Amino acid sequence: MSLPWISGVLTRAQVRATGAAIVEMQEPDGALPWFPGGKTDPWDHVESAMALTASGFHAQARAAYEWSAHTQRADGSWPRELRVGRVVDVGVDSNFCAYIAVGVWHHYRASADEAFLWSMWPTVRAAIDRVLMFQRADGAFRWAADYRTGEMFDDALITGNASIYSSLCCASRIAAAVEVPVPEWDRALADLAAAFTRPTETFLPPSDHSMDWYYPVLGGPIRGAAGRALLDEHWDRFVVPGLGARCVDHRPWVTGAETSELALALESVGDVDRAAQMVESIQHLRDPDGSYWTGLVFADGKRWPVERSCWTSAAVILAADAISRATPAGGVFAELGSVPVPALDS
Repeated sequence: MSLPWISGVLTRAQVRATGAAIVEMQEPDGALPWFPGGKTDPWDHVESAMALTASGFHAQARAAYEWSAHTQRADGSWPRELRVGRVVDVGVDSNFCAYIAVGVWHHYRASADEAFLWSMWPTVRAAIDRVLMFQRADGAFRWAADYRTGEMFDDALITGNASIYSSLCCASRIAAAVEVPVPEWDRALADLAAAFTRPTETFLPPSDHSMDWYYPVLGGPIRGAAGRALLDEHWDRFVVPGLGARCVDHRPWVTGAETSELALALESVGDVDRAAQMVESIQHLRDPDGSYWTGLVFADGKRWPVERSCWTSAAVILAADAISRATPAGGVFAELGSVPVPALDS
């Protein structure tokens, strides 16, 4: 399998080293924590597993997905946080639960491993069925629930819903691949797509975090000219030339993961040059072992937090794969916008 690369920015060997740095953080049971001894959450765990696939560590990626299958609860959800195998936060996050579909579809696209797809189908089915319980009448998804009482928190977050959109797209493709019709998933996707046509009525107002800016493009509900216009609209608010993208608009702090995800969003609307520039701009965060520091406070030149996070390294690899299209899964995010969304009256 070819490895991702970006001309003049990252070689294949460097991407492989970043994947190896993620492998070094993987726990014996397959979990991929934020950093050794740190928290594991179901979303970042899957993102890191995707990066293992893209950098050629397929066995380790499969171990990560096996961890997801084994730790899934009877209701289809996962705890929001574990630490070295111990549950720290039992809460249910709808976006966290949904993201397994993106990871499974990504690994299948990269590997063409039908046995893997079938083995993970029950996990995906249970997770997405659980997530659908969070959907409101207006098409948006509530963000979380109390696991013990089942009480749902009604707020719908724009980033979380954009991510759920990508998960539903991938889940529908998995269902098609295993030839199991799931019309309720298609309906949920159509209703969520409609919600993004009236965002001010549906979601909480965008916060000062850059994710609320670019994620509707990255996740797939806003693409084409509208997606390009949205990225241009707040470019100067969040992008620091030569250093990366801010995590929060009013803080002098650029972060590798947000910058790489912005690169993924740019690539998904065809802006490959700026995507590559974004990844190039955060190479100051690269450690000699191939891992990436989480961020830089550019006002004083200090890295903060003082950690090399697994998911930051993962985001860099995924951005490199999208830009180079080195693996068969490199176009997974860009293809989200091409997933047919059923008509609302179907």
